Amino acid sequence: MESPSESPSQPVDKGKARAIAITEQTPLLGRASSSTSTAEFHAPSTPTTPRRALWHRMLKVFLVSFLFCLLAFTLLAFLLYSYAAQAKGTPIQEVLNSSLIFHGPSHVDVLHITDTGKIHLLVKGKIGVDAGSIIKVHRHPDSDGLWSKVRKSIGRWGIRKLDRVSLRLQPIAISPYYDTLVTLGHVEVQPFEVPLAANPPLDKSWLEDITLAVAVVPAQNVSDLTTFVKDAWSSGRFDVRADIDEVAVRGGALGDGGWRGLFQRSISHPRVDIQVPIPPLPGLPQPGKHLPLPSFSQLVTLLSFNITTAEQELSLKARATAIDPFPETISLTTPPLPFTISLPTPDSLIPIASVETRPFDLTHPNITLDIEGHVLPLTTGSSSVLSAFLSRYLSGEANPISISTPIYHGMTVDAEFPAPNPRPSILRNVTIHDMRIKAYGTTFLASGTVNARVVLPKGMNLDLDIFHVLPDVLVFDGEVPDEDDVKAAPPSPELPDPLPEKAFGHIRPEDWLDSVSESVPSEGDVGSSFSVVANIVEVPLKVLPGRQREFSNFVSKVLFKTNGAIAGIMGLASVAVNVPGLPMDGEAGAMELSGLPFQGSVRVRRNSF
Repeated sequence: MESPSESPSQPVDKGKARAIAITEQTPLLGRASSSTSTAEFHAPSTPTTPRRALWHRMLKVFLVSFLFCLLAFTLLAFLLYSYAAQAKGTPIQEVLNSSLIFHGPSHVDVLHITDTGKIHLLVKGKIGVDAGSIIKVHRHPDSDGLWSKVRKSIGRWGIRKLDRVSLRLQPIAISPYYDTLVTLGHVEVQPFEVPLAANPPLDKSWLEDITLAVAVVPAQNVSDLTTFVKDAWSSGRFDVRADIDEVAVRGGALGDGGWRGLFQRSISHPRVDIQVPIPPLPGLPQPGKHLPLPSFSQLVTLLSFNITTAEQELSLKARATAIDPFPETISLTTPPLPFTISLPTPDSLIPIASVETRPFDLTHPNITLDIEGHVLPLTTGSSSVLSAFLSRYLSGEANPISISTPIYHGMTVDAEFPAPNPRPSILRNVTIHDMRIKAYGTTFLASGTVNARVVLPKGMNLDLDIFHVLPDVLVFDGEVPDEDDVKAAPPSPELPDPLPEKAFGHIRPEDWLDSVSESVPSEGDVGSSFSVVANIVEVPLKVLPGRQREFSNFVSKVLFKTNGAIAGIMGLASVAVNVPGLPMDGEAGAMELSGLPFQGSVRVRRNSF
């Protein structure tokens, strides 16, 4: 009989294990059941081997990356330290002399001059910094080793990336090189950018254009400046020292807020020695030969001037030339520059004119200056000084003047107002109409009408009222001799010594003669012209010492010749004039002009005695 387990009629359960019949021979702990039981009561085990390998791989990558970054950072720090050490070890004087290149100035614009004398400028030129020379990264293929090439390549790459730096300078104190206790002035420079070059060419093509805003404040000690200029001319160069409290260097352009701004450095109290040679100036001695400084009149030449009466004032216009002291490569434009012209006296300076130059550019070798202004009101007692000035000028003599500027208080330059060339002839066509001579006791008295033409020199186009004249006349037997050594009579009581040939008489009124003048057309290249008429009434005619014979010969000619005789007259005259437009103490200006030479003749007939 078959067991139920072997019965073929039992259906087969697919997908499930067949249940094992439990008999008395069935083990209590069957393997299959044990395995099945364990699987039913414990969670599956984790695959630890792949995860551990992943962690090992990540740790290895991290350690390698960290070591690489640490090495790169160490190398970078070492490079930066070496660059910084090279830069710090380079003397500031060497940087300024060799690495900082400024080519110029090519143009200087004088923008404004304040009342305190501060001069605002725009200075144009080209600039650049050879940063490669500072940190020693220039290429030297023949001598550079592998490490040097790598180091220099990285340095040049860094310079190109940094590209430029911006500088902020504290005010610069300028002093003579030989005496740093003396301050010549201060220079203020607005912040500016300087391009960097790693390995620039030898020419100037790598420099970039720059415009610097500069303010110059000259010192007020005139004697120090004068001494400095004289010493510079004697040595042939300007030797100065520039002291700066601090220079702040920052990477990148002005206002750049990027990573370049992390590169910063401050340089405290740098000192720079500057030497600027004085170029040869046309028409002047070579500077540097221990010769004295040329005078102002050697540097500036007055070409022409014009004084006119306009709108109740005397207006001035002039043109002058000045030697251009700058190289031809420099151009300069200036605003109007004010000046005051004064006449020196033993005790003070008397201002007589206020002028200013028109804006001008540099032209080589000479600069043309156009000047405009007006005559200042004269103070009490100053008319005599101006009268002396005009009298000397009209007599063909030069005059000392002083030139100052409100821009720079306390600075006065002594100059010379040149004499007219040729010497002007102010009193012309002088004659005495209806001259009469009569005896009065032991003396002779002369009467007549003096006629003359007053012709002012070229450039003096004034309105004048000549209301007084005072002639000092020598009378000759015949025309005045033409000898060059004939001297006119100076103001009485002196007479020329020796007396001119044929001179026999001396006429000088004791007081001013009233005169009448009127403007007449000018002839030729001269100034204003006036006719003057004055009457001589019984003025003593004194016979000169030792000239009685000449006087007798002249009287004989008058008495015995049908047409009488010619009497030459020569002398000096003084005139008193009113000058419209010349204010003096609130009134119209009046002044005396003396020492005006004249020469003429008069025919004396028989009925004149």
